[in-house]
Amino acid sequence: MSRLGMTFQGLRRQGRKALIPYITAGYPSADITPALMHVLVEAGADIIELGVPFSDPSADGPVIQAASEYGLSQGIGLSQVLDRVRRFRESDTDTPVVLMGYANPIERYDLLRQPGAFAADAAETGVDGVLVVDYPPEVSGDLAAQLRSHDIDLIFLLAPTSTEQRILQVAERASGYVYCVSVKGVTGTTALNLDQVRTTLANTRRHVRIPVGVGFGIRDASTAREVAKVADAVVIGSWLIERLAGKPAAEALAVASDMIRDVRYQLDLDTPEPNHAFEPQYPKT
Repeated sequence: MSRLGMTFQGLRRQGRKALIPYITAGYPSADITPALMHVLVEAGADIIELGVPFSDPSADGPVIQAASEYGLSQGIGLSQVLDRVRRFRESDTDTPVVLMGYANPIERYDLLRQPGAFAADAAETGVDGVLVVDYPPEVSGDLAAQLRSHDIDLIFLLAPTSTEQRILQVAERASGYVYCVSVKGVTGTTALNLDQVRTTLANTRRHVRIPVGVGFGIRDASTAREVAKVADAVVIGSWLIERLAGKPAAEALAVASDMIRDVRYQLDLDTPEPNHAFEPQYPKT
């Protein structure tokens, strides 16, 4: 069983939901990523989604676009992202890491080396899953086979507008988990509608038998908690990236830790036996 499978299985036994923070590799500083990943895990993250900087991130709002542009300006491409996963794995062999990005960097990576090089190198560095925003199921066959040969999960997006046919296609190919977009729009929106989330999840679960996570538009811990009541995982992206903007490394690590710790605490309030291991520490008065 993959690290993703074991993680979701363990959480299910505990009656808990997965917390998945998204960060862009190389942001808010070029070398912070491995340390930031460790801080997120220590604060209560179950899975890390690591964004691969790309010049034309069509599904991302201005916050993640800016983070991606910064990463590129620091020389962070797919090779450097894999290197950061490798460094993270030197002291964490348990936490699943999912790369999230676009087809172009992967295709260029293979073009400069050989077909299947990305899948092989991703496996060697310790990547557990890949989510390619602009690879729908019908064009993902080659990549899916390459990843599957290295026991890497291929994760797909579903949206409130996804048809039953699209859901069936995703159900057939997806592994690890399915990422449900909570809104009709790009990342960073503030227009999350919980009723719409419930409807999207109900439609998805008619066919999908693996865990389902929800992301886009989650901008506070209370909303994360409400989403976790109906989803298997909550993805925090733009809200976290926004909080890291312009901060030096030490401050960025502290901010990320406090934020994820608070979300973890809120999510665990609804477990059968609440786990307060990550309860935020407030100054005594």
